[in-house]
Amino acid sequence: MRNKEIISALLGGTFFAIPYLGLSIAIAPSLVIGCAAYGASELVLSGIKNKESLKDTNISLYNKINKAKKQNKEIFNLINKVESKETKDNLREIHSIVNKILEVVENNPNKANKIDNFFDYYLPVLIKIVNRYDEIEDKKMNSSESKIFMKKADEMIAETKDAFEIILSNLYKKDIVDADAEMKVYEMMLKADGIVKDKLIMKGEDVNEK
Repeated sequence: MRNKEIISALLGGTFFAIPYLGLSIAIAPSLVIGCAAYGASELVLSGIKNKESLKDTNISLYNKINKAKKQNKEIFNLINKVESKETKDNLREIHSIVNKILEVVENNPNKANKIDNFFDYYLPVLIKIVNRYDEIEDKKMNSSESKIFMKKADEMIAETKDAFEIILSNLYKKDIVDADAEMKVYEMMLKADGIVKDKLIMKGEDVNEK
């Protein structure tokens, strides 16, 4: 047995023995308590293992994701510094999308190679642009160059939001295609068994009747 299973078994056994032997509780409730303790321990230890597994198996990606999380936190901190409501809203959406992207990649490390540019270029450059945007806003710079930059930055931030949405969608694309194919097979089987007809489930109907 692995260490995780040994610890879970010991906890389960302890939580069974204390009520049954120490408190004279009936065996059935004691078993329930012991099984519940075993199950809870499995969940907790599995969660710890899963959280550490990426660090153990792919330290490069682990560090990359942690860096991206810090960068995303910086984006969040910049939201309240920006004066434009539209840009605030776009940054808020970007922050949410980045969280989702990182969650997908953290849970599915094999998808990370599809978004190298997201980690290595898009995210760090976006932060540079927003920091410069905030700096120009704070200084109330009104030169033609600063106005042009601000306008372009507003447009770029809006485009970045759309681009990050596409990146997130592409991460799910294969899963969606696979699920769609599975649903089609499922529907075909239901139709073959005479349970579904013209997309309506025939409840209580004798499927053999003409």
